[in-house]
Amino acid sequence: MKTIFSFIFLTFSLTTFSQTTENVEDVALNDSVRKLDGVTLFGDAVVGSKFRAKNVAGSTYFISPEELKLFHYNDINRILRTVPGVNIVEEEGFGLRPSIGLRGTSPSRSSKITLMEDGILIAPAPYSAPAAYYFPTVNRIQSFEILKGGSQIQYGPNTTGGAINMVSNQIPSQFSGRVVASMGNYDTRNTYVNLGDNFNNFGYLVEYNNRNSDGFKTIDFSNKNTGFDGNDYVGKFRINTNADAKIFQSLTLKAQLSDESSNETYLGLTDADFDSNPYRRYLGSEADNIQTNHKQIMLTHLLIPSDNFTLTTKVYNTTFSRNWYKLDNVRINGTNYALSDILEDPVTNQIAYDAITGTTDSPDNALRVKANNRSYGSKGIQTIANLKFASEKFKHDLDFGVRYHEDYEDRFQWVDGYAIQNKALFRTSAGTPGTDANRILEAQAVAAHVLYNFTYNKLVLSPGLRYENILSTSLNYGNADVERTGANLVEINNRVDVFIPGMGALYKFNDNYTAFTSLHKGFSPPGAVEGADVENSINYEAGFRFTKKALSGEIIGFYNDFSNLQGADTNASGGTGTGDLFNAGKAEVNGVEVLVSYNILNNENSKLKLPITATYTFTNTELKSNFASGTEAWGDIEVGDEIPYIPKNQFAIVAGLEYQKFTISLSGKYTDEFRTVAGQGPIPANELIKSNFIVDASAKYYLTEKVSLMTNMVNILDKEYAVSRVPSGLRPGMPFGINFGITAQF
Repeated sequence: MKTIFSFIFLTFSLTTFSQTTENVEDVALNDSVRKLDGVTLFGDAVVGSKFRAKNVAGSTYFISPEELKLFHYNDINRILRTVPGVNIVEEEGFGLRPSIGLRGTSPSRSSKITLMEDGILIAPAPYSAPAAYYFPTVNRIQSFEILKGGSQIQYGPNTTGGAINMVSNQIPSQFSGRVVASMGNYDTRNTYVNLGDNFNNFGYLVEYNNRNSDGFKTIDFSNKNTGFDGNDYVGKFRINTNADAKIFQSLTLKAQLSDESSNETYLGLTDADFDSNPYRRYLGSEADNIQTNHKQIMLTHLLIPSDNFTLTTKVYNTTFSRNWYKLDNVRINGTNYALSDILEDPVTNQIAYDAITGTTDSPDNALRVKANNRSYGSKGIQTIANLKFASEKFKHDLDFGVRYHEDYEDRFQWVDGYAIQNKALFRTSAGTPGTDANRILEAQAVAAHVLYNFTYNKLVLSPGLRYENILSTSLNYGNADVERTGANLVEINNRVDVFIPGMGALYKFNDNYTAFTSLHKGFSPPGAVEGADVENSINYEAGFRFTKKALSGEIIGFYNDFSNLQGADTNASGGTGTGDLFNAGKAEVNGVEVLVSYNILNNENSKLKLPITATYTFTNTELKSNFASGTEAWGDIEVGDEIPYIPKNQFAIVAGLEYQKFTISLSGKYTDEFRTVAGQGPIPANELIKSNFIVDASAKYYLTEKVSLMTNMVNILDKEYAVSRVPSGLRPGMPFGINFGITAQF
């Protein structure tokens, strides 16, 4: 591995390119780099601004720092709720482990999209086990970049739905700091502090964030809270040459550490119990808790030998460990009862239902609580070079990158026995680590991409090509070999070698109207599963952007034609939890995305502003093959069935009122009903999540230029609504919540 790392680094460090700026924003960005203001941002962002997002031959959405400060959300689900083309399934109400899909891809644990932080893959094991049980604390993220269609061909391994890059807070241009403190109902508290400075040849930023809450659910017969407590620490340190050096260089070290303890469960409610009290939890889930620990070291080298060349190299190493200790099933009189079966039909499974609710005393070891103990690692090196040059009529922008990456998931799990006696839950037996799951998944991947933007007058052509070479390995030691001697080792290897082409075109009629289209191949790796094929699709999109005085927007149509769609057997999607992928066959996903913004009071001299933004997403899905998936969420598939957990219609609106020192914002999101099991026609009641319309609000008052008071309210109408039926039973969305806080900066 060291030889490969050295070869890649040497090859691209000796490469020489040249570039020229092509618009005002590019000039400003290069100037800021030379002035050491936002130098790290140059290498961490993949879009960088709303201006660039609107001038890409593909669907691109940029959430700016100003927008993030509008509502002061701590929940990524609410941050993304107004972005067209995004599908979200809530889980615990706080956005700790989000499930995000783009353009009809399965949202389960965000495993079908490419998640990045500062341009680096951030899922615990993005190739071998991409389910995002870790997600960055959003308070330390200054902007979000969402790429779909042809604009995301540079980023993988998943290229079907899209990619999300989170740009972390940057080293400031001068000595400054910021403190945000808030508290609200359910004993919810948030504290964020940062401090940084910038000198001629050195800059730094240190951050601390604590989030905690007692939760909004109540466990039967118990005073244990259902909340969480998490800490996040970040340090960034940069050294660099003088700003006017002939060859500018900087080296930035980013170190991050976070931990979390969350009393969260996979156990939901029956329909009848949900209707009676959606915020109830059964006593059988009292011991449920997840402990996590995340560490990352990243080193970024930026080289600017001339005004028309940049070379950014990142070396990274990430580790993540988690043990989600949660009720897994019930065993009484030698019969196993799955939690989903119990909650689906509590009458037929009355004896098991009584056991998890504590209605009657249960035998020893009746409640089986699994320690889903897993550790992950991800490391690699990537280099991205950019070349820009221009002639009298033509402009050329060439982006070339290569990455070597390794990751793994280590499952070492066991099951403890519990019982409920006299309305109290207690452990009756301790399992042996490794006797439930005892295997390692590994992946090694070499990826490369080239993207060429060619501009002639008003036309921009953007051909691109991505290459992925992946070796996936499964080492299953078996439940009897907890020492991992290899006596019963089952090894499976799977190699994938694939080229992923894409093509985009953009035409600017004038400064107000732009049309674009793109075509690219969708791809997701198959993992180390015998018989599983890669996910393949051909994805098309066409869009139109417009700006007319105070009115702006875009409308995009997309069509994804799958020759093979992948499903995954995960607990989060109602499966057995093996994590194995399976072939779902042919499928089609198509839809429309609309965004419109309008400033009602479009007067530069007016002290009053009233901006409004509305978004709409229509998504249609259809499976084109017959097969038996073997998992609850997919079931037995017939041609014409819809993909579960994808609502057909979503609508969001954000309105703001700004007057001198005071701002008020209102946000509403409508989510159409959707099915929880693949099917067609009217949705059966036991497979239905009803539609909902949830309204949030925020307000801010500036005491001084540097100090402001703020409040934000979620679900201000206090709607009781369901968000999911997986993993087991109905789960509620966040009830009414209110937070008050203060922000101070210097």
